Amino acid sequence: MDKVLAAFGNVRALERNHVDTITEKSIQNIPGIKIAESSDGQIWTSSQNLAGYYFLNTTVLSHSNIKTTKGSKLMFCDGQSIFMISSDNDEIQSDFSNISKCWITKISYIINKEQLKNIKKNNIKKIKLCYKKKTLVFFGNLHNKDLSVLTPRLIQ
Repeated sequence: MDKVLAAFGNVRALERNHVDTITEKSIQNIPGIKIAESSDGQIWTSSQNLAGYYFLNTTVLSHSNIKTTKGSKLMFCDGQSIFMISSDNDEIQSDFSNISKCWITKISYIINKEQLKNIKKNNIKKIKLCYKKKTLVFFGNLHNKDLSVLTPRLIQ
């Protein structure tokens, strides 16, 4: 039915039939390491050092469209302590892949060295992504991977 509607110029039908290969390639080639997952989705991270400031670059794969102009917060819980970081940008928007039927969202966070070391230890039990009035929960400590490879890349 969508093909018939698309042939007559229906914009919504055209969008549903469009195969977004660029977003799908982004999903298949996510940079960094997967640090948490749940039924809400997966979080992949990498870090970088830019002029002495540390950034945690996250890629979230989920079934939720994350769209906000007020930024987001990531809350990390290791069972003993909790720390929260705020997104670098206020405007966040997901891209949809109609091939894998999921949303990909890239968010950058400013982080300090101690917080980065805590994430590298891979003792994070739970991560909450909060935006607007919504919260996505992810569970970390995946397969006891060594996250020491999560070293910042220096951007010049």
